[in-house]
Amino acid sequence: MEYNHFYQQSILQRGKFWGRKAAKIAWYKAPKTVLTLDKQGYYKWYPDGELNTCYLAVDKHVKDGKGGEVAMIYDSPVSNTKRKYTYDEVKLRVSKISGALRDKGVEKGDTVIIYMPMVPDAAFSMLACARLGAVHSVVFGGFAPHELAIRIDDAKPKVIISASCGIEFDKIIPYKPLLENAIQEAEHQPSACLILQREMHICSLQEGFDFDFEESVNAAEPADCVKVNATDPLYILYTSGTTGKPKGIVRDNGGHAVAMQFSMDYVYNAKKGDVFWAASDVGWVVGHSYIVYAPLIAGCTTVFFEGKPVRTPDPGTFWRMIEEYKVNIFFTAPTAFRAIRKEDPESEYLKKYDLSSLRTIFVAGERCDPSTLKWLQEITQKPIIDHWWQTETGWAIVANMMGVEQFPVKEGSATKPVCGYEVQILDETGEVLGPNQEGFVCIKEPLPPGCLPTLWNDDERFQESYMEKFPGYYLTGDGGYIDPDGYVFIMGRIDDVINVAGHRLSTGEMEEIVSSHTAVAECAVIGIEDELTGQKPLGLVVLKDTSTISGEEVQQDLVALVRAQVGAVAAFRTVVIVKRLPKTRSGKILRKTMRMIADDKVFTLPSTIDDPAILEELKVILQNNYIGLVSKKQF
Repeated sequence: MEYNHFYQQSILQRGKFWGRKAAKIAWYKAPKTVLTLDKQGYYKWYPDGELNTCYLAVDKHVKDGKGGEVAMIYDSPVSNTKRKYTYDEVKLRVSKISGALRDKGVEKGDTVIIYMPMVPDAAFSMLACARLGAVHSVVFGGFAPHELAIRIDDAKPKVIISASCGIEFDKIIPYKPLLENAIQEAEHQPSACLILQREMHICSLQEGFDFDFEESVNAAEPADCVKVNATDPLYILYTSGTTGKPKGIVRDNGGHAVAMQFSMDYVYNAKKGDVFWAASDVGWVVGHSYIVYAPLIAGCTTVFFEGKPVRTPDPGTFWRMIEEYKVNIFFTAPTAFRAIRKEDPESEYLKKYDLSSLRTIFVAGERCDPSTLKWLQEITQKPIIDHWWQTETGWAIVANMMGVEQFPVKEGSATKPVCGYEVQILDETGEVLGPNQEGFVCIKEPLPPGCLPTLWNDDERFQESYMEKFPGYYLTGDGGYIDPDGYVFIMGRIDDVINVAGHRLSTGEMEEIVSSHTAVAECAVIGIEDELTGQKPLGLVVLKDTSTISGEEVQQDLVALVRAQVGAVAAFRTVVIVKRLPKTRSGKILRKTMRMIADDKVFTLPSTIDDPAILEELKVILQNNYIGLVSKKQF
């Protein structure tokens, strides 16, 4: 299929294009209207359609005679557990969990918070909510009580589903005390909690309020699928906001189902029966879209993994999984591969495994630096497809659409806009910029199916956050440019662009240069305040475990590299060698937080941080040596 024609159809003939794609979904009532604009000025996809997302993901395959095929593979090296579930088994389990929720009073339109580790019942509980027409909100297992309390007050769940514990490497994380503290802090009180008891840690239950998950499910009668409108919410997923209060991203049922099927067909080129593995967590959007919903809607086998890319037990875990389960399509964040590369730069572990089943590796979640891309291409000899999207969109905005036409890879670019996304680069005044001109990456309305219609109970904040700056456009919050061939280059968040003596410079570009050094495992470049020039860049670098070059020599090399490739205008003169970089649980480097520490500003510890101790280590280094660099004459 020719990309340009296919893409233009999706933009110029939206009704016909997305009407045809909706026909691939098994509706209870097929929509006659594809897209409308309501009185409040909000776009609605398939407003007169009726469906059930759980039916699409589970029951339809059973009805089609595929019930005996494997729907999910569960592999948990941290608990030494492996199991396969057929579509028949998933249907029975999900319908019984739905029954247990119904017994606790959950009905269509009610909300349920799921606060669980990466166990199959987390996914099954999501599907069980969808089955009833209830709205689920998954909160990453182990989130701090205060953050969970905020989400409880915003989502107002009737029931919370949780577990007795999670596992981080070889450490048990009890969830019940965290959950109890959150409920105590929250103003809204759920009517009940269902607690999955894991054998490695059994928690006490409060009589009349806490109920054993397994006992409740076993005692329940299976529940059937409930019809919902296409515009009814399927889930709420909270993402960080600039005010400190998380934003509740809403996902509808109809547009989401169409988008999930479309993306599997045309972005990932996945076929029925393929083994699809997204190494993420159900607490993140990748887990929602590509561990649970999209692979199952498309009739694939999804892989559900409880572990890490390293230390569970070694940096060969991913390769072992791909060989063992004959994975066809693999998707994870670049940070996972950087962790593997740091511990196994010569890819000795990879040589032990057979990756012949693997067709494609997809990366997303953060910018894939050229150094990591090249390394992956060299060691796997597979297509490495960088694609760019957001929690808000739920699926790819920019990608090399493997089910349409495969383009040559350009380092640093996620390739071209995906069907339905009219991506444009705007300047401060809202004017469209030409090729290679860097500005605000925006998407012209309407957004395609599957993207957020609004925020949960907060239309005003939705407008302020995304639509207000450039009327008629969705503001992604990222900066970038489009080259003359139509390739989109995302250079990082808008607030990661630094201003050095009036020159706007991309920290993403500097990071590319820094990460190209043979001794560098990963890096971050942040802009810190400077009295003379406004800002100056500071490089934070983690060296490979196998590096034999001294830190001082690396520092000198990197300063020379950036000067040679960006120029003296970058004023890149300070490099800090650190053991680790602070990240979110999904692997995103906390650049903004590091910048605030370096500028000696008050900051809030991000709720999504993976290990607060790393931030404390960095805080000591920066505050002792690098704050007030001009006055200390250390630049």
